[in-house]
Amino acid sequence: MGPLDLLIQLLNFVAPALFVAIVTALASRLFERKGPAVHTWWAQVAINSVVGVAALLLGLWYFGHDGKMATYAALVLGCATSQWLMVRGWRR
Repeated sequence: MGPLDLLIQLLNFVAPALFVAIVTALASRLFERKGPAVHTWWAQVAINSVVGVAALLLGLWYFGHDGKMATYAALVLGCATSQWLMVRGWRR
């Protein structure tokens, strides 16, 4: 496997986490209460991406391969929880 193939594999592995992070951060703008958010949307995307990639790596380690629905459920649950903690926790 060449370096370009490795890069493509890594980007394909991280793509679901990045997509869920972007959708979660942008969707939270629809549901948040009035008032300025403490973090900008790109900071929320970065934090959610790190949480999502961690969930994908844990799923890869636990199951031995990627693409399991339980891993994707953990990805969504982890991103939603981190977004909820960012919006809820820093407004008090």
